[in-house]
Amino acid sequence: MEPVFHRAAIDTKVGEVRLISSDAGLCYLELPRADGRGFRGWLKRHAPGTRVVDAIAPNQAASEQLLEFLDGKRFEFDLPLDLRATAFQKLVYDALLAIPYGESRSYADIAAAIGRPSAVRAVGAANGANPIPFVIPCHRVIASDGQLRGYAGGLRLKARLLTMEGTSPDTDRLF
Repeated sequence: MEPVFHRAAIDTKVGEVRLISSDAGLCYLELPRADGRGFRGWLKRHAPGTRVVDAIAPNQAASEQLLEFLDGKRFEFDLPLDLRATAFQKLVYDALLAIPYGESRSYADIAAAIGRPSAVRAVGAANGANPIPFVIPCHRVIASDGQLRGYAGGLRLKARLLTMEGTSPDTDRLF
């Protein structure tokens, strides 16, 4: 039997988000206005030959928790994840999951937290490759000088998420 991923598109206050899950858990979250190329590349790299079918039921809990998060009613997610990433990326993602709601860390802080203080750029690359944004809160990582740096959903969305969480991003130099 060929492997199957279940995909659901949900409308949120930040735009349409696509959730993709396997039988083991949520494995990909596509941010608003993404064109699907990121998911296709991820799928080719991490799950070649997997069929993708539209199905809301396997994504129901993720959908509900995401909407609660974006409404400011949920501060952490409680979902099974099917995280397909390198060992280094998983270290970074574990560090991201340890950042409390309403706080931020720098890329250097994350590098130090995983015991690789000189790996700041690699931490940035892993952060950028995060397949499950919002749930693995890569939006909480900022530059050491307080400026916002890359975010797959765009810097405006990153600033909006940080503001929603009560963190004051340095937007003066951003917009």
